[in-house]
Parts: sequence; structure tokens; C-alpha cells
Amino acid sequence: MQWEQWESLTPEQKTRELFLEQKQTLDTFLEHHAISKAQYEKSLGDLKVKMGFDRAG
Repeated sequence: MQWEQWESLTPEQKTRELFLEQKQTLDTFLEHHAISKAQYEKSLGDLKVKMGFDRAG
């Protein structure tokens, strides 16, 4: 994403973009067997909590 695009996002959109980038990193680690499925699930769960995506709605 280019700087101009990033600057035009709302704080909520920025949070979502950061979450998706971090999730993609975890997906890549799992795909390449750099982490176990249990580590992936724990890290993804922690990421969701930290970024506020664990709440319903």
C-alpha cells in the first residue's frame, strides 16, 4: 500500500490492514512449517485480542 492510500484510511481501516498483514505473515510461517498449527492458532488468537477483532459484532 502506498503512503497516500495509507494516509486516507480511517483508524479502523488502518487497524484492519495491519491485522491482515500480520495474519498473512502467520499464514506464510505455517505454510512453510516455520511454526506449528498450535503456535499459529495461539498467535492468531493473541493478534485478534490485541487488535480488537475478538469481539462479536
